Amino acid sequence: MEQYQITLLEDFLKILIYIKEKYAIIKNGENMKKVKLLEQDYNLIKDENNAFDLETLSTLATDYFKPYDYIFGDYSYGKLRLKGFYDDKSKNANKINKISTLDEYIKDYCAYGCKYFLLEKEKNN
Repeated sequence: MEQYQITLLEDFLKILIYIKEKYAIIKNGENMKKVKLLEQDYNLIKDENNAFDLETLSTLATDYFKPYDYIFGDYSYGKLRLKGFYDDKSKNANKINKISTLDEYIKDYCAYGCKYFLLEKEKNN
């Protein structure tokens, strides 16, 4: 019986390690998660209505989003939509992709009360 319990525990630990490596989500403080996506590190800084799902995001995120400082995702008709934003001080920022316009974007282009999340790229990337 004792050997059976040890085997179950070892299998359980292997599963936990696999999940941690596959989804690369690590708690960073109390309210923030660190996420590895597109070979870059991001912090999940907003997760409205529990919208963040790394598995779904991983299927949609492409190299197109690598230059952006932020990745915003919202759900419309059950589908995840993504948009990149730059820090306001970035030389690439313009009127439609500055992070300071995010609230306006949510108000104008997202359904009222929708689920959404915001990832911020770590500065050392």
